Amino acid sequence: MVYLVSDTEKQSFERDGYVILPNVIDGEMLTLLREECAYFVGYTDATMRAQNREIDGITHRGKRYFIGGRYRSSNRLYRYIFGQAMASITGALLGETVYLFNEQWVVKGPEQGMKFAWHQDSGYVKYWDPETRHQPYLTCWCALDNMTEGNGTISVLPHDLVGTRNRVLDHTKESGTNDLVGYRGAEDGALIEIDAGSIAVFSSTTLHRSGPNMADSSRRVYLTQYSVEPILTAEGALWGQAVPFIQKGRNVYDQNEDFLSPQVAHRIRERLVRDTDSSKGKSRS
Repeated sequence: MVYLVSDTEKQSFERDGYVILPNVIDGEMLTLLREECAYFVGYTDATMRAQNREIDGITHRGKRYFIGGRYRSSNRLYRYIFGQAMASITGALLGETVYLFNEQWVVKGPEQGMKFAWHQDSGYVKYWDPETRHQPYLTCWCALDNMTEGNGTISVLPHDLVGTRNRVLDHTKESGTNDLVGYRGAEDGALIEIDAGSIAVFSSTTLHRSGPNMADSSRRVYLTQYSVEPILTAEGALWGQAVPFIQKGRNVYDQNEDFLSPQVAHRIRERLVRDTDSSKGKSRS
């Protein structure tokens, strides 16, 4: 499974802050992702029900799920996250150094799946850690179903419409949903309607939103995010993850090291943070 990003697609991403890559994922991998999605949504649903909880952060049981940081609980997901397609896409758009920053399932339940407000992914980092600074990272929004306006696909705002190139807006929390909202203007953006197996790729500073799911089946997405460096808090701790993926243009992902015991993995991450901080020196701001 290889996808070669064209020069036109690269230019589109640089200009607008997003690009649509059609038919990236083959049928076998799409089936794998759908099966893994069903497991993690079922587990989350059962856990929330047992705790008598309807809301957990921005997850609303039966309506909208955001389930992140779980790929090490699967013995298959790494094949997609660190596979040839993602290596090709991230290398083309980020360069010769790439880390996995975050991964999560985004699922809207049938007939009641909630909307999601205009936001930048980096807006969530800034909201919880206002003093931190980071280079924009890459979001790869992989459609597991055909995405339409009716089932709550995303809309995106090109950078130049509201000046979001390398700029993170202030976000405020929306009462009731816990969504962070970064834009309340009149622009509608570009509606992204794509087939299952296609990927919408956008910068972490690109504004996007999604509508409610009014269809009679779930709307499922697997979202992976990649950065050019470990993203650190203002205090120097690791934000999210920083799993080495591409180094000097080569795929260096090592599943055996990645799936080590938590204690060993923690020491590796600490060393990574120290090395990153040391290389930045006192210029970090």
